[in-house]
Amino acid sequence: MSLLNGKTVVVSGVGAGLGHQVASAVVRDGGNAVLGARTGSRLARSAAEIDPDGTHTAYRATDITDEEQCAALAELARERFGGIDAVVHVAAWDSCFGGLEDADFATWASVIDVNLLGSLRMTRACLGGLRARGGAVVFIGTQSAVAAPTQVRQAAYAASKGALTSAMYSLARELGPDRIRVNTVLPGWMWGPPVQGYVRFTAAAEGVAEEVVLGRLAERMALPELATDGDVADAVVFLASDRARAITGQSLLVNAGELMR
Repeated sequence: MSLLNGKTVVVSGVGAGLGHQVASAVVRDGGNAVLGARTGSRLARSAAEIDPDGTHTAYRATDITDEEQCAALAELARERFGGIDAVVHVAAWDSCFGGLEDADFATWASVIDVNLLGSLRMTRACLGGLRARGGAVVFIGTQSAVAAPTQVRQAAYAASKGALTSAMYSLARELGPDRIRVNTVLPGWMWGPPVQGYVRFTAAAEGVAEEVVLGRLAERMALPELATDGDVADAVVFLASDRARAITGQSLLVNAGELMR
């Protein structure tokens, strides 16, 4: 039997990278994927690629900083597929760079509004459906919340995702009596569009081949290559499935062994 046979999973932040891979893995493993992101045309492309006849997908443009839009996405899942079994939070603001000295705290507040509060808004919108069936919440965190990378400084992103992981522990206790599990997947350097862009940019700036930059990253791993966004999606699907029925309040690093805890 497929991991998600007949289950309905709401996925926020479906774009060209991890969100698309998560939604694709949900359908591949027998589930229905309800896609949300701010850009409707991107959602349409993703849904068409994942599920050409539209049997197992639905989508709605959704800004997770807006409670009404979060509620509308959750309602779409209930209307189209009869309920909600899991919600996966991929939506994030990850393009704020810098540290403390050059921090624009107004921007930090916006990053927190998306990455922490937005994920909590979307979770709350799905609670009715999750309580009816039991189920799972899976947050996407980041390895940089527990070990700052030397290559890129993203203090606001790391802080917001660290706060989200801390919130996970409270939610796991609060929602556990309703048989709702809450876990976090922490990707490290993940081969997908953002890291591909970093490798291209760095290689051009240094005048070296992209393979050189990629090799520098890979040599940090215990395994001989980076995890991919598909690898992270597989971990998400496992945590969303009944195979993880006794797992809650946990953070799972998917990082090819760069950091071990």
